[in-house]
Amino acid sequence: MQNEVAEILKQCGFSVEIEKRIQTARGEVEIDVYAEEQVKGRKYSIICECKHWKSAIPQNVVHAFRTVVGDIGANIGYIISLNGFQIGSFKTSEFTNIELKNWLQFQESFFESWYEEYFSPELAKRTDPILSYSEPFVAKWYHDMSDEDQLAYNELKNKYDMFGWIVMGFTPYARTFNKSIPSLPLTKEIPTSKEVSDRIPNEILTASTFKEFMKLVIEFGDKATNEFRALRDKYKTDKSDA
Repeated sequence: MQNEVAEILKQCGFSVEIEKRIQTARGEVEIDVYAEEQVKGRKYSIICECKHWKSAIPQNVVHAFRTVVGDIGANIGYIISLNGFQIGSFKTSEFTNIELKNWLQFQESFFESWYEEYFSPELAKRTDPILSYSEPFVAKWYHDMSDEDQLAYNELKNKYDMFGWIVMGFTPYARTFNKSIPSLPLTKEIPTSKEVSDRIPNEILTASTFKEFMKLVIEFGDKATNEFRALRDKYKTDKSDA
């Protein structure tokens, strides 16, 4: 679990260390996940205790962790448990900088940062070629093609333009106009129709997690890009474009 926690924090922009050993006034302690970022020149640190236990976490674990958080001066400490916490644990964490989370709750706590710092820019970078082909303007080399290949190009644009427009809604560019994060699955937002189902694979329309959605979109975007490039490569000597 600590590797997954570390990956989320890293993708949110933190510098991260796993199993970091820190010397305190009470002795040396090992931190499952230590994460740090600079906020306007000030250090902000997080430490995480990951509990892959079969039982709920008792309050003595929270007591001990609270001491560690205080000793090293962390801004906040998370105890992440796969099997919840005993009632006393929540009472012990009240009015402290300790947060008790299950795995899903921890992911939700960092979702917006993860989306803005990693998901959205990474999706834009990985799908940039097909997004370029989906723009209203045709490629520079379009007018060099034969009539037959121009027809094939137009058919590809008709086939993939909708996909490009949908993906554009998840990019940083879209966030400049709409601050809300699109929801998944897409079927919540897009009315199902034959036009949609003919152009967007069902697994993309029904993907319910952003990680799954990203994987499927990148794979489909690569496939679409390769179809355009098969036409481009017949005419372009410089293949650096799209």
